[in-house]
Amino acid sequence: MRKVPFGSTGLTVSELCLGTMTWGNQTPPEDAHRQMDMSLAAGIDIVDTAEMYPVNPVSKETVGGSEAILGDWNAANPSRRGDYMLATKISGENGGFVRDGVPISGAELRRALDGSLKRLKTDYVDLYQLHWPNRGSFQFRQNWTYDPSGQNKAETLAHITDVLEEAEKLVAEGKMRFIGLSNESSWGTAQWLRVSEDRGLPRVQTVQNEYSLLCRMYDTDMAEMSVNEDVTLLSFSPLAAGFLTGKYQNGAVPEGSRMSLVPEMGGRKSARVFGAAAAYLDIADRHGLDPVHMALAWQQTRPFPISAIFGATTSAQLDRILDAVDIELCQDVLDEITAAHRAHPMPY
Repeated sequence: MRKVPFGSTGLTVSELCLGTMTWGNQTPPEDAHRQMDMSLAAGIDIVDTAEMYPVNPVSKETVGGSEAILGDWNAANPSRRGDYMLATKISGENGGFVRDGVPISGAELRRALDGSLKRLKTDYVDLYQLHWPNRGSFQFRQNWTYDPSGQNKAETLAHITDVLEEAEKLVAEGKMRFIGLSNESSWGTAQWLRVSEDRGLPRVQTVQNEYSLLCRMYDTDMAEMSVNEDVTLLSFSPLAAGFLTGKYQNGAVPEGSRMSLVPEMGGRKSARVFGAAAAYLDIADRHGLDPVHMALAWQQTRPFPISAIFGATTSAQLDRILDAVDIELCQDVLDEITAAHRAHPMPY
């Protein structure tokens, strides 16, 4: 499996990252553990979770469940903990039920990480990510009405300093190795990098933002930041929450699918999304490609490093995804993808 740089660390991670957000709701523990075995055997060496998972929907009764399922696998396979990078996330006000939605701070970073370590049955996490900026974000379709005018720059910089100073202590204690962001902007990421550089504090290595053929906001300012600052994108929803698989075309809503649980698909369902998905499905069909493989392989053609986080509700879906490993797209396919993107920009 191809490897991509892991930030500025000199390390690498696999081009695919196993996501766990369905574990405990749609995916039972035994299948989740099977996915761990399959993924590691295929060369995947990074696994992403979060204290607020599982989702679809998030509920007070289930938060922490995905970490606990992964923790049971860790406990059953203690010699394999070093075989993969474990990434998890601290929730803030976006977390709802998680720690009562308390904003992220240095103190909460420690409190949340201790909770995650207990559920994950491990002494450390490789990558600890802030699930959402305290100041808010334009991710998840909030770009249509985004208004940053109420932000306070001094408060943001003080918050960053507080969190990074605590992260430095946690790194020294061996509880975490690296820090990352999620649902961030280029300005926000630049401030984290600036504070870490000015004060000699842990440096942001990754940003976990949505990125797919149907969601390409990362292509401009964030791409420039990634290249110049050596920050790797951990892209979530690379299959556009399933739209790029074709399973929702022509009014289909498979039983047990995300759309059957969350009809509006987190704001992704729109009058334009099905036509856009059809354009990419047609490209794959014309070139004899599985659309899942095309969508994932396309991520490795981008001019910045990406490890694409996929979610597989079942091991059968994982089998299909793993067949995408090392597929390379010809220039004709890439040219048609560019044309489709121009014809269907920002379909949700």
